[in-house]
Amino acid sequence: MFKTIVAVVQTDKDIQRVLDVALPLAEDHEAHLVGVHSEALPVPYASAGGFPDTEMIEVNVKIAAERAAHIKAAFLARLERTGISHEFRSFESFAGDSSLSGVDSARCADLVIAARNSSDDSDGFQADVDSLIYEAGRPVLVVPHSGPLLASYARVLIAWNNSKEAARAAFDALPFISQARETRILVVDPVEESGTLSASQLAAALERHGATVTIATRRSGGRHVDEAIRHHIAESGADLLVMGAYSHSWLRELLFGGVTRNVLQSGETAVFLSR
Repeated sequence: MFKTIVAVVQTDKDIQRVLDVALPLAEDHEAHLVGVHSEALPVPYASAGGFPDTEMIEVNVKIAAERAAHIKAAFLARLERTGISHEFRSFESFAGDSSLSGVDSARCADLVIAARNSSDDSDGFQADVDSLIYEAGRPVLVVPHSGPLLASYARVLIAWNNSKEAARAAFDALPFISQARETRILVVDPVEESGTLSASQLAAALERHGATVTIATRRSGGRHVDEAIRHHIAESGADLLVMGAYSHSWLRELLFGGVTRNVLQSGETAVFLSR
């Protein structure tokens, strides 16, 4: 059960998209819902004469305060119409990023919910979901920027590579898996018998929790692993992807790309990640 849920609300759009998922989840699990939002600390400006431009600084402080108040009011307005236990935490930081400022709150939660916007989304800057996933130490449910916003999932797909991150994600997602109509464990390019053997052991463990589990193995055929995963999502009709995050170095994925980043960028299916 998820008893403490943190919702990262960076923009107006997050108030709708993140809370459309967080509210029914909090209600179903009788959870306490924490909204987190951050604004940037004022950057010192200098006038043409080299002196601090106090007027510009004051304007930026006012804009940030008004935006934070607006996000808080919108969050509370939605929550006050429910019986859900809740609170709102507002932060200031040099980054002004709700994901980064909310890490301490996230570390004390059962589940974190955040949105990754599409690349052409102009409604404020995006929260740094990558850093949140890497730093929080807690499972993060990333809601899609396109496609339905769901709080329960009929078909769950577990991307399995027998890593510790994948194992943590599979068991962190048990509240979703145990309620799903079907859970499929996908192994891409299994290494001889070890890949399918570990998948069978995982299936047996999940079935003891009441899950209905099948196993699928696929060859990438020269494609990237994330392409094979996305193809199987479309093929199986999965509405939640469960996977371990950043099993390779985060810096390596940042510089050269990787399964975690590429799957998140597709943004068409909810993704549940742990590391």
